[in-house]
Amino acid sequence: MTAPTTTAPEAAPASAPDSAAAPKALYVYGIAPAGIRAPRSRGVDGAPVRLLTEAGLCAAVSAAPPRLRPRRRDLLAHQAVLDELAAQGPVLPMRFAVLSPRIDTLLAQLRADAAHLAQQLDGVRGCVELNVKGTVVPGHFADLVRRDDKLRTLALRTRRRPDYEANVRLGEAIALGVRREARRAAREVVDLLAPLAVRTVQGATDDETVLSASFLLRSADETRFREAVAERARACGDRLALSVTGPLPCYSFVDPRPAAPTGR
Repeated sequence: MTAPTTTAPEAAPASAPDSAAAPKALYVYGIAPAGIRAPRSRGVDGAPVRLLTEAGLCAAVSAAPPRLRPRRRDLLAHQAVLDELAAQGPVLPMRFAVLSPRIDTLLAQLRADAAHLAQQLDGVRGCVELNVKGTVVPGHFADLVRRDDKLRTLALRTRRRPDYEANVRLGEAIALGVRREARRAAREVVDLLAPLAVRTVQGATDDETVLSASFLLRSADETRFREAVAERARACGDRLALSVTGPLPCYSFVDPRPAAPTGR
């Protein structure tokens, strides 16, 4: 999902506390339907987490720490809060370090964005996110050379007249071929898995990680999806190493902010 970097969609309690007693800023973990239990996990910087409720929605928040840094313990605390929320139902997860300046600001945003946020929650209800990554397996080049006429010719020429430049050219050609094969396998993986998902979002790749895709799945389909990944991993394991992360809060499939109006 795309989350704001400094302020989040907001909520407040039916009766907000005195502004003098309220923290200057709030750290926002996520938005969920009203009526859920407050997470027992401690939040970022060890702060207790509470729920601010308005317009049929609630925001899980804690006091913002004086200094906010992506320390491992705080990243894990952020995730633990979201995991507790997600275990109870749909949640719009915020990225790490989303802040709201005051409770009343959070309250106003929850009220103003209530219809959009409810629609986003409905879109991920009963769903989880799984991320599948695929990395290049470098060791199958012998088979690749046998199957590729150009590589085979280059390998024979290099063997007959070996020198540094010829070896470099052969190495580069083989590396390119290995990546090409891995990318082809990655496309096959996505083609196989996408029909099992409600939605699919492809992420950034590079020369080593040639597949990074997030899949929105009905919770009931998670086992079947994992079995399909395992089957495909066996089929393409000489070219592509697959890994699955999740279930995750549905970061890639929600946008907690409504689109800006396009005209007056």
